[in-house]
Amino acid sequence: MAEHGGGHGHGHGHGHAHGRRSESTEEHRGIAAELGPLDCAVVVVSDSRTEKTDRSGDTAVELIAAAGHQLVGRELIKNDPAAIKEMFAEYTGERADFVVFCGGTGLGRQDLTVETVTPLLDKVLDGYGEAFRRFSWDEIGTAAIMSRAVGGAKDGTIVICTPGSTNALRLALEKLLLPELRHLVREANR
Repeated sequence: MAEHGGGHGHGHGHGHAHGRRSESTEEHRGIAAELGPLDCAVVVVSDSRTEKTDRSGDTAVELIAAAGHQLVGRELIKNDPAAIKEMFAEYTGERADFVVFCGGTGLGRQDLTVETVTPLLDKVLDGYGEAFRRFSWDEIGTAAIMSRAVGGAKDGTIVICTPGSTNALRLALEKLLLPELRHLVREANR
């Protein structure tokens, strides 16, 4: 975060102006709310789903629309690094403010979303994965340790990788991301 009012940094990322707090989280959210509807893309990564059986994609589209954002793309691709990289390049930067990759985050040999997306990010949003696992714990107990949910930013676009189940997607979008999405996008574009 940039320092405000000629203040000095304290090594923890928040600028202070002569002992006064800089913009508060509430002020950031208020400014971010002025962004209006954001452009969002949904990419489902699965070797078994079809357009007819893609309930996670349907859920993501519904939640994004209910939050007042607009869909600029919906894709269904295989667990293939080349296809994942292609969709990443397609939607990051100018095309979308937010991209959610659903699926391909498990421990199986064919689950390659996390390994493919993470090195492409400019910055990793560690708090997303931590919060996702924390809230997952309440729903599924110790199985939450298997979640490899990860997120970050690339060229001003927020990119999230979430497990492909509708419950996981609902948790990620409803509880964690959509309430903060404008704030996240604003910060990623500062």
